[in-house]
Amino acid sequence: MYDNVCKFLAETYSQDFAQWLLGEAIGLTQISPSELSVEPIRADTLILLAAQQLILHLEFQTQPQVNIPYRMAEYRLRGHRRYPDQPMRQVVIYLKPSRSELVYQTVFEISGLRHEFEVIRLWECAPEDLLSFPGLLPLAILCGTPDKVQTLHQIAQRITQLPDRNTQGSVAAATAVLAGLVLEKAIVQQILREEIVKESVIYQDILAQGLQQGLQQGLQQGLQQGLQQGLQQGLQQGLQQGLQQGLQREISLILRLLRHQLGDLEPGLEARIRSLSVDQLEALGEALLDFRHPEALTAWLDRHT
Repeated sequence: MYDNVCKFLAETYSQDFAQWLLGEAIGLTQISPSELSVEPIRADTLILLAAQQLILHLEFQTQPQVNIPYRMAEYRLRGHRRYPDQPMRQVVIYLKPSRSELVYQTVFEISGLRHEFEVIRLWECAPEDLLSFPGLLPLAILCGTPDKVQTLHQIAQRITQLPDRNTQGSVAAATAVLAGLVLEKAIVQQILREEIVKESVIYQDILAQGLQQGLQQGLQQGLQQGLQQGLQQGLQQGLQQGLQQGLQREISLILRLLRHQLGDLEPGLEARIRSLSVDQLEALGEALLDFRHPEALTAWLDRHT
């Protein structure tokens, strides 16, 4: 989950990462890792961002892994084969403090081959270096600071100064997730609730986007299936299947949010949620962030079903 949040940040705010790592806010165009692969390397998180004269390769890690140096060397060779005239800047960014010697490895070396890459250990960075960039605000809480709570207050204040609600929502949601690595959930919720408009707005946006995407994907699949069959019956079945898939995506998203809010749910509660209508699910999506214990969810279901 944490690696995926960092991947989202790097893709969405690539210029902020370029300014931080390269010293210049150049425009970066994302390229797929498969472009460098005969057999794709399975990485926890891999971002390849190509500028005109540079490929920036970012790897985010919550835990050290022994094969990181090998992966970096292999991708460097593949990058050279695909883009022989472009240099590649490779950076491994470790999110959680570790005493392992692996987080200090910056070289892959075997007989006749030596490859170097960079490593950033966020807990050794100053949060002030990241607080000026919207896309880096969520990472600032992982930097070295004696008072994580005060740092989160600073981040929350900066978020409220961002120019539009969508940016505020994305950055706040990413901050909430990454802050969970170093702070208790209750503390994170308290600070963000105090200083970021309304927490519910953030997750309602996420919920709406997830529902819209699910419905669109489902409808598209249904239409394609119906057209291929060439029959009205096939089209209708495809549309129904698409709508059902969209509904299932909404249910899955709401269950993930509830588990994040309340922890694991009893099978009986999960079954009741899966039986809700679309309107009931939307209402639950608006209400769930006010729940503080499973009994509140049970009471809501008793009132609305």
